[in-house]
Amino acid sequence: MKKVVIAIDSFKGCLSSFETGKAAAEGVKRVYPACEVIQLPIADGGEGILNILMSAARGKYIRLTAHNPLMEIIETQYGISGDGKTAFIEMATISGLPLIPSEKRNPMITTSYGTGELIKDALNKGCRQFIIGIGGSATNDAGLGMLQALGFRFLDNENNILGAGGRIMDKVAIIDMSHVHPDLKNSHFTIACDVHNPFCGPNGAACIFASQKGADPTMIQLLDKGMYSLANVILSTTGKDITMIPGTGAAGGMGGGFLAFLDATLKPGIQLLLETLDFSNHIKNADIIITGEGKVDKQTIMGKVPSGILSEAQKQNIPVVVIAGSVENAEEISKAGFQGIFSITPAPITLEKAMDANYAKENITNLVSQLCRFIYPFTT
Repeated sequence: MKKVVIAIDSFKGCLSSFETGKAAAEGVKRVYPACEVIQLPIADGGEGILNILMSAARGKYIRLTAHNPLMEIIETQYGISGDGKTAFIEMATISGLPLIPSEKRNPMITTSYGTGELIKDALNKGCRQFIIGIGGSATNDAGLGMLQALGFRFLDNENNILGAGGRIMDKVAIIDMSHVHPDLKNSHFTIACDVHNPFCGPNGAACIFASQKGADPTMIQLLDKGMYSLANVILSTTGKDITMIPGTGAAGGMGGGFLAFLDATLKPGIQLLLETLDFSNHIKNADIIITGEGKVDKQTIMGKVPSGILSEAQKQNIPVVVIAGSVENAEEISKAGFQGIFSITPAPITLEKAMDANYAKENITNLVSQLCRFIYPFTT
């Protein structure tokens, strides 16, 4: 092989996108030392998108304190472009699932308020363009917390101001927009969504993703009911029906909140990153593309990194191989057009061992080198 492109998402909680790519590149070089290997850190709207965008924009990081999903003050950061006009925000850095211990995860009470605080800070610093990655959230509040931080007020039938979390969605009867941040009307939001799911229903935010955030079956039903109720109030207030629009279910309905109240543009996160990185030019004349993520399952072909990579590769007839920490539904996912889907785990092991960074790096390198050795006879 003469040229290999590596664009692997982070293995969440284990390795960054840069680390997975570096390990894979070492595997290629073991077999093809003279091969041109292009390593591109990548994300789908969640973990890692801030660093990738900041690198492309040559911006500066802004460090501050804000509220995490349980309304605890923590240190966090976002970025501002070199010209000072665009803010880059990664929701996971302040409202992300890894910030909450597993025993405290509960989307009925977690809030996206902190994400709104980062937006407010950037507005006060003069930013009017926003690119926000909303993957990896701990919340299912449809962005109500974020909007509360920006001055929106949500009231019940008796004009009582409501609190926080997914549990307030079915109680919202009145939306008061008289105190919103004045600079919002002159601002534009591009939201990088990591999934295409609609706002509510069987494929909506609560039914598909709430269990990952700590919801039990009863909570899931209540959250979905709340999202239907909230969607009706949004329709009567704004005239926008967000129930079935792709991406509105991303980050527990955060996509819907942005679309309904901030007139945001929802864009697949992987598409935004591929455009930013000029991916189509980088892959020209490549013999193969290696992509992947921590876990491959049905969600992989619903807007995740591998599906976006495959879409671009197919335009240039370049085969794509997927590697992952774990693999489910491989046969079904292969039908999308991947050349192969492989788990890096060589044998049954504990989750703790699988998540060990050094062990995972070694497994990635070994797997990629084995794939290259298999390919070698056909390319020499």
